[in-house]
Amino acid sequence: MDTMTKSRFFRLWLVLGSVFMILLIIVYWDNMGTAHFYLHASLSRPHILERFPSAKPGDEKYFTASIEEMLEKLLSAHAKQNSLLGKKAEQPSPPASSRPVLSNMEESVRGYDWSSHDAQRSPDPDRRQAERRSVLRAFCANASFVFPTKERSFDDIPNHELNHLIVDDRHGVIYCYVPKVACTNWKRVMIVLSQSLSGQGTPYRDPLDIPREYVHNSSTHLTFNKFWRRYGKFSRHLMKVKLKKYTKFLFVRDPFVRLISAFRSKFELENEEFYQKFAIPMLKRYSNHTSLPKSVSEAFGAGLRVSFANFIQYLLDPHTEKLAPFNEHWRQVHRLCHPCQIDYDFVGKLETLDQDATQLLRLLKVDRLLQFPPSYRNRTASSWEEGWFATIPLAWRQQLYRLYEADFVLFGYPKPENLLRD
Repeated sequence: MDTMTKSRFFRLWLVLGSVFMILLIIVYWDNMGTAHFYLHASLSRPHILERFPSAKPGDEKYFTASIEEMLEKLLSAHAKQNSLLGKKAEQPSPPASSRPVLSNMEESVRGYDWSSHDAQRSPDPDRRQAERRSVLRAFCANASFVFPTKERSFDDIPNHELNHLIVDDRHGVIYCYVPKVACTNWKRVMIVLSQSLSGQGTPYRDPLDIPREYVHNSSTHLTFNKFWRRYGKFSRHLMKVKLKKYTKFLFVRDPFVRLISAFRSKFELENEEFYQKFAIPMLKRYSNHTSLPKSVSEAFGAGLRVSFANFIQYLLDPHTEKLAPFNEHWRQVHRLCHPCQIDYDFVGKLETLDQDATQLLRLLKVDRLLQFPPSYRNRTASSWEEGWFATIPLAWRQQLYRLYEADFVLFGYPKPENLLRD
């Protein structure tokens, strides 16, 4: 056997060995989502290995291209398998639930009238969606509009920053959740779709049946940041394949109103975790308190609470981000969901939640399986903004806008001129 033949023989075995390893990883390591890719379904399809990319065996990119094509074909077979399973599992449309979403005090206190003037005009949903995506793409492509992390590639995003991307392999859906933007109920929807959680041995079918404490448990969801320990060096390849093939969506909200909502739910209610981690440092640093109660209940009883002004000071303080990144409840959406690195297929807004939810479930072809839980309404966004920011100095408001400007611009929210001038 001459040297060239031996070399080709070695390359062939190397490719086959890589493919076999990928199969083992997908079949045995994944106990969620992709674990539904059955062993007999993958190994009984030899045609998956029939055609390699057009690159020649001597090319430098030959093996990488081959592996990427294998991943794409495996994922396609997996998606087809889940599609067949999903059709068998479909049930008639469930009746609309009459139960309120208010499972605890936090869900009631965050109230806000989500039916804004934008919703009342009721434009064509498809046109509205196209406009939102067009605005997002245009500013991501605009070299004159700059913000931190904009220019990095998907490969440059650290693994821990991909923890908000929830994957449902059964229906081919990726959801980037944004806290304080109806994410509790969208997470419930994702749990129902992926069948990742069971109640009394049966997967949940009604989103409102899922207890809140399970919804926000990170172990409940398959997220991108978990791929590394499941797929090792192939994790980024698999993420890219899924980003290319799956339907990707997120929901956003007026950035300033989202901050108000975060403040109310985390600092106006007795939240022990946020008191210890955030309220105590804020009260010491911005209110000159040297000795504070050990528990949030004692602090509230003594009338010691973080003010909204303290919260804004904390956000604007350069010292804050030096210690740790913003908490997810007030971190900018572009830092949570990376909209210039990920081409989202659907951009929903809390201000048009009911219409957008209906449109999205229809787009995902799951509107016969479930309905989005009914929304809770309280008062209007405009009255909240003007009232809450009235006591905040103008210079702080202008600084705060610059901090969240990328979210305003990327997602088409008008600059709040009334708050940014005397």
